[in-house]
Amino acid sequence: MIRGCTIKKLLIFISALLVTTALFAQSGTSVSFHNFPWGTSMEVFKAGMGNPVHVDEFDGLESLVYENIYVSGYRAFMVVYFSQNGLEGGTYYFDTIDFEELLSCYANIQRELVERYGETLLYETLLREMRAYETAWNLPGGYVYLRVNTRLNEPVTLWYSSPALTRMLRGS
Repeated sequence: MIRGCTIKKLLIFISALLVTTALFAQSGTSVSFHNFPWGTSMEVFKAGMGNPVHVDEFDGLESLVYENIYVSGYRAFMVVYFSQNGLEGGTYYFDTIDFEELLSCYANIQRELVERYGETLLYETLLREMRAYETAWNLPGGYVYLRVNTRLNEPVTLWYSSPALTRMLRGS
């Protein structure tokens, strides 16, 4: 269990989001996770990142957990998902000190993602009072989802999934 959220719960949540979210997509945009392309073998990933602190398996995916990873200047722990075909996705959970840093982290990561992938329909200002802050991109090269729920004191979470994992979670 990772901060009260199992891999199973996370995958169920993300699959529900993928089914219900309509987004703009920029064609030709390349998506990868932690500078590793989709399909990278677990051995190659471990050779580049070192040994994980935890290994788990659920529903045909093996996950590796790494601590103290830095993304855009923020410390996070990272969960990386592998199928028999190699790297399929990953999630960063950002470790922020207080509410102000949490919002700053979300805004800075979001700005970088908007610069990289463009605007989307699901954007932080949309229905701000009714839901957690969310931004997502459904791109030909993969799915990218950024969220934070300030009401539940959840960490800023950044999810990446390959087209194959996205299809698997959608059931298509």
